[in-house]
Amino acid sequence: MGKFFGVVLAIIALLSAYPIVTHMFVQPVDISTHGHAIDEQLSDTMAEAGFAFLGAQLILAFFVWKYSNRKAGAKISHLPGGAKLMVATAFILVGTEVLALGVLGQKAWADVYFTPPKPTAMAIQAQAGQFAFYFRYPGADGKFGSLHPDKIDEGNGNYFGLDPANDVEARDDIVSGELAIPVNREILLLMHSKDLNHSFYVRELRIQQDFVPGLDLAIHFTATQTGKFEIVCTQLCGLGHYNMKAYLTVLSQDDFDKWLKQKASEQ
Repeated sequence: MGKFFGVVLAIIALLSAYPIVTHMFVQPVDISTHGHAIDEQLSDTMAEAGFAFLGAQLILAFFVWKYSNRKAGAKISHLPGGAKLMVATAFILVGTEVLALGVLGQKAWADVYFTPPKPTAMAIQAQAGQFAFYFRYPGADGKFGSLHPDKIDEGNGNYFGLDPANDVEARDDIVSGELAIPVNREILLLMHSKDLNHSFYVRELRIQQDFVPGLDLAIHFTATQTGKFEIVCTQLCGLGHYNMKAYLTVLSQDDFDKWLKQKASEQ
C-alpha cells in the first residue's frame, strides 16, 4: 500500500506541473509599458517555485516508496547531521531562492515604485471608500482644490469634500466615478483612502497598489492600448467588497479631450 501511495504521489505531482508547462493559463493582455518586466518576473517565479515543488514531491514519493514497507526489526537509518542539518539546509535553500527572486525582480519593482514620473505626467487623484472609487482631475488651472473631510457629502455628490465657494482652485475640478486616461501618456495616480484599507488593481496594467488610511500614496504608469478595463478592490473591506469596482477607459488624446470637456460641463 505504501509503494502504491508513493507512485500516486509522483503521478499527481507530475500532472500538476502539466498545465503550467503547457501554458494552459494565459495571462490577460498587457497594456502597460512596464508589464513585460512584471510578466518575466512572474515566469521566473513560477519556474523556480515549480521546480522546487516538483523536486520536493518526487523526493517525498521516493522516501514513501523506499521506506513505507519496512520490515519489523529492520535497522533504522538516520540522516547524517540529524534534524538540525535538515532544518539548516532547508533554511539556506529557501533563503537563496527568495534572495534570487528579489535580485531578479528588483528592476521590475524599481521601474514601478522607485523611478520618479516625468514632469509631464498627468496627475489624477484617486479616492477609495466603502464601496466605490472616485477620481478627480484638475481643471483648466491645472491645480487641485484643497480637501475638507468635514465637507464630504455623498448625497450631494461632494465625494472629495471640496469647498468651491471659498476655494478658487476647487471650482473647476472634475470628479468622476470612471478613470479615463489618454493612451501613451504617463499617468501619476495620487491615491488616498477615505476610511480603511482598499486596493487599486487593474490586471491588464499589471498594477496592484493598496490604499492605506492616513497615507498619501502615488503610482505612475503608461497605458499603451485603448479599451475599457475593470478596476477592482482586492482588500477585504466590508460586506460590499465584492461589488467595489470601477472602470479604466483608455482613449485616444482627442477622445479623452472630448470626454474631459463633457465631464466638466456636468460638474
